[in-house]
Amino acid sequence: MFRRLVEEGPSTRPQIGQSLGLSRPTMSAAIAELEKPGLVEMIGAVQGPLGRSAAQYRVGQGAGHVMAVDAGSTHVSLRVSTLDRRLLDARVYRLPVSQISINDQVSRAVAQQVAAALAATQPDWGPLRALGIAVPTRVVGPGGDVVASRQEVVFSAFTPPPGVDVVLENNVNCAAVAERHYGAARGEANFAYVQVGVKIGMGLMLGDQLIRGRNGAAGEIGHLSFPFAPGLQPRPGEAEQYLGTEAFLARVRADWPADAGTAPADTAELLALAGAGHALALQHVARHADDIGATVASCVSVVDPGLVVLGGGLGASPLLLPGVRETVNRLSYAAEIRSTLLGADATVLGIERLAIETALPRVIGQEA
Repeated sequence: MFRRLVEEGPSTRPQIGQSLGLSRPTMSAAIAELEKPGLVEMIGAVQGPLGRSAAQYRVGQGAGHVMAVDAGSTHVSLRVSTLDRRLLDARVYRLPVSQISINDQVSRAVAQQVAAALAATQPDWGPLRALGIAVPTRVVGPGGDVVASRQEVVFSAFTPPPGVDVVLENNVNCAAVAERHYGAARGEANFAYVQVGVKIGMGLMLGDQLIRGRNGAAGEIGHLSFPFAPGLQPRPGEAEQYLGTEAFLARVRADWPADAGTAPADTAELLALAGAGHALALQHVARHADDIGATVASCVSVVDPGLVVLGGGLGASPLLLPGVRETVNRLSYAAEIRSTLLGADATVLGIERLAIETALPRVIGQEA
């Protein structure tokens, strides 16, 4: 019953009983048991179809809250929420310079934002149950190649609060989790989420399971060897260097003629020009969509997800969608291509979801 309130939000006893197939006496006993430690609370009454009112319940103060952090390449965003995702606090810190990899500067920003959120904590939030941090690097499990992992860099200037479960996950995997539960892939058991921005990456959901790989490297399409052509030597990670926004903008500036005015300062300006019908901007966006589509087509050929969701600072633009869709379906198996519905919030919503999933067994176990 508690899990149902976490998943579905406020509900009446008849609604919960019908959903779970429980009798009225069982429902009454269960609600009473959950109310004692404050895991659920009554928040009012709802008028039923026959004119009768029914008490409505939600997750209570005793269940506590979680903190979710997106330690990204361009910003650090943070959400504090109840286990049923009611927002308690939110803050975003923009990094002065985009970071290709996680470093001490990002760690310090995480420390500052977490400290600010802890200082803002209110008594009616209940205990902090879990802290989730999404990082722009692979997260290696106990059996993987720990030496090669950079995941611990997030703790170089940051110490988590004591006694709180910490969840680390790759940022693109987190975005895939969010799209599965709340976004463009809601209800889909098989899909790939491809993020295109400062870097490029992929989160894979197959058989309704997030695929991580032995070394946390499943979906790391930015590490594909590239290019393949006579006289050229493929290099590891070159695909990310080529498709990332910095290299993309460098190509745009190099090709921007003097009589066309000042070249776009960033991808947002380029997309704005393309959206306004600027011919040269449209040409560069179309070429980049074709490059992204070719990369996505390679992934579709390998894992056959059936659905690909495009996200990230650049990938989320609807201007790229037609070109990516055409290229993927020309070069590979048929796949549906959609744009993210969550935009820049996908990663922090995904790590929030994973933090809640970590907190749930502990909350229920403590009261067992």
